[in-house]
Amino acid sequence: VPDVTAHPALRVAVDHAALDYAMAADPRFRPLAVVPHPAGGEMSRYFAFPQTAEDLLARMELIETSTRLGGTVVPLLKEIGTDALFALHLVAHEADRARGTRYLDRVRAYHAHCRDRDLAMAVAQTDVKGDRGAGPADQAHPDYYLRVVEERDDGIVVRGAKMHTSVSMNANELIVLPTRAMGERDRAYAVAFAVPVATRGLTLVVSPYGDHAASAFDHPLSSRHRMTESLTVFDDVFVPRDRVFLQGEWEYAGPLARTFVEFHRFTAVSYKLPLVDLLVGAARLIAEYNGIERAGHVRDKITWLAAYAGTLRALTRMAALDCARGALGIAVPDPGTVNIAKLHFATQFHQAVAYVQEIAGGLLVTAPGEADWQQPATRPLLERFEDRADRRSAAASAPPDLGRDDLGPGRVPRRAGDPCRGIDRGGEADDLPDGSDGPVRGAREGAGRHRALTRARRAGNGSPLWDSHLRRWAFLRACALLARIGATRLR
Repeated sequence: VPDVTAHPALRVAVDHAALDYAMAADPRFRPLAVVPHPAGGEMSRYFAFPQTAEDLLARMELIETSTRLGGTVVPLLKEIGTDALFALHLVAHEADRARGTRYLDRVRAYHAHCRDRDLAMAVAQTDVKGDRGAGPADQAHPDYYLRVVEERDDGIVVRGAKMHTSVSMNANELIVLPTRAMGERDRAYAVAFAVPVATRGLTLVVSPYGDHAASAFDHPLSSRHRMTESLTVFDDVFVPRDRVFLQGEWEYAGPLARTFVEFHRFTAVSYKLPLVDLLVGAARLIAEYNGIERAGHVRDKITWLAAYAGTLRALTRMAALDCARGALGIAVPDPGTVNIAKLHFATQFHQAVAYVQEIAGGLLVTAPGEADWQQPATRPLLERFEDRADRRSAAASAPPDLGRDDLGPGRVPRRAGDPCRGIDRGGEADDLPDGSDGPVRGAREGAGRHRALTRARRAGNGSPLWDSHLRRWAFLRACALLARIGATRLR
């Protein structure tokens, strides 16, 4: 691909990830996204070392806000890279003290390089591995784990591959970390470094997952928001000496992998918050659409969803509040609490999606698509069988901005005076309510919007009937998308 910004599928991910930069330039989000630079001026908050619980909470808020603006998909261009930089500072400090190495000076210089240029960073950690029961040096193929194959005076040459590398194709820099603890026989595999993505011998094989989502109707979220993953191949890649942060000190491979995870797990549960909030709001609104919001089993499901989302938020905050200030004054989220938060999210996520599916019903998978609604021969039939004189028909009058604000780019423009905002506080930046928080508000906004628009329609101010049907189908499509994306959100 000669230009990722021009590729029809990849440009969606490029535009989405640009949210991290757009927030810093937006006066509404700038106080959250930008902090003073230690040498004067300003810099992205992501590069600032967290030193207190308040710093971690501000980082949590920044990650959550950017993910909401991204329709529940995190931009990740700076979040994951700075997680790695924090871990590298801590482990390099320990290695230098114990082994007399000079890694910390290199890490600090690289951190300043990325910070002062406001660069986007990806992290490659997960090796191909081969036989999971054997260590790196015991594999049938020596390149199943990334390794050093040559050492030169001015640097090293590495060979191998990493998998599941997020945002690699639209990043400036690639940070490489070990994936596991190692033994002395694995010395060649104990390596950490950074290279520009535009480096000779580095090949990114980007997963095609999500590249079919061209229709904003059939794919209301993924047509606009996408995060790519790659198989990242190192074919004898040269790494300059000043960008090598671990080489051969095998006893620090495990601590580096673990320390990175302690930071990144906090990042990960922070960007799960908008997704679980959306599930609550989606369940409440679709229950109103279907006229079953007062049914006891539906109320039980929505209550469970609200508790699920609220517990995740509470655990994430507690991980910040119970942080420990370690070496170099860097605050580390409490490992026990942040791992419980991840466990809570992952083990209950499929049940949460199942409850939304049960409330929504079979239309999640059997609903007509955009082409059916645009077809003159079939549209009257769809209007006929959806236009029933009951509450379900009235509930179909979602606000004109539903397709755009909540579910991705819409077909119906916002009207002046629309009474309510989106259920998940996602979509475009100008649709993010000030000071709102938590899943219950999302559910209330969904219900409140239905009631307000029902009144507007009775007053003769509603949109054309078939547009209302389109928005209802679009909402159902979004619920179906939540089910499909479940597997990709568990990591």
